[in-house]
Amino acid sequence: MESFVDQCVRLIETHQAWAGVLVGLLAFGESLILIGILLPGTTVLVIVGGLVGAGLIHPLPVVVAAIIGAALGDIVSYYLGIWLGRGVVHKWPLNRHRNEIARARLFFRRYGFAAIFLGRFFGPVRATVPLVAGMMGMDRSRFQLANILSALVWAPAILMPGWLAAKGAGELIHFNATNILLLAAVAIVAAIVVALGGIKLLARSGRRSRGRA
Repeated sequence: MESFVDQCVRLIETHQAWAGVLVGLLAFGESLILIGILLPGTTVLVIVGGLVGAGLIHPLPVVVAAIIGAALGDIVSYYLGIWLGRGVVHKWPLNRHRNEIARARLFFRRYGFAAIFLGRFFGPVRATVPLVAGMMGMDRSRFQLANILSALVWAPAILMPGWLAAKGAGELIHFNATNILLLAAVAIVAAIVVALGGIKLLARSGRRSRGRA
């Protein structure tokens, strides 16, 4: 029996005209509370990057769809957090994932605005930080800024390792899983470094503005 990853990749290869829609749904599910905890969407998206690099799929619809899907998933989780409130962690089905929620809450309390940005790049908190942000009453405009900026960085970063591997290998069948994972790690670390630099610049700019006022 084919795994979920194999089924998704085969579906995207077979229906290339719908690749953008399918990638958008994967990115949406990857960012959505509960679904994102269980869905191996990152693996599929890395392989899709390889299909793009091999010239089998046009890159623009895939990248745009990944950005939109990721941002929408976080938005839905954030508003669910606002709507359901803090008590939802004691109710089914989230009461079965208290450890994940606790890690996300600690991460959010420690890093605040940056947690929304950086959380997308860390599997253990990716699907839970937006929910926690809503539960904790984070300002909507600040959440949306971090959400959109992180989606803009995350989408190309997650597709790039597969793309680079395809370009280097020449053919998709010659992929080496270890090399792809190493490229994914390098791309994500590079994206985080750039993100941290941007966040620091924004923080400094905000402090200077307040000082002038």
